[in-house]
Amino acid sequence: MRIEDRLAVNKYDIDRDIHIAVNPDVCTKCHSRTCLYVCPAGCFTLVDGRLNFSYEGCLECGTCRIVCEAGAITWTLPRPGLGISYEYG
Repeated sequence: MRIEDRLAVNKYDIDRDIHIAVNPDVCTKCHSRTCLYVCPAGCFTLVDGRLNFSYEGCLECGTCRIVCEAGAITWTLPRPGLGISYEYG
């Protein structure tokens, strides 16, 4: 089964008080951009050479925060009842 198919059975109730924040000023100085390669949901992309983060599909695994050597990512759990529900469908 493809990762896209697996992600499709999850339910997302997005926490509008974004629980993950990325500091773009710090990201512009980063050369490795490891977050682009380790996020299992592909939430990090490059748009016109700038790092873009889309929190809507986040799996809340925390991998991005762990691999960010520059400390550009702040990550907290979403509020109770919000976030991802795995294998909902």
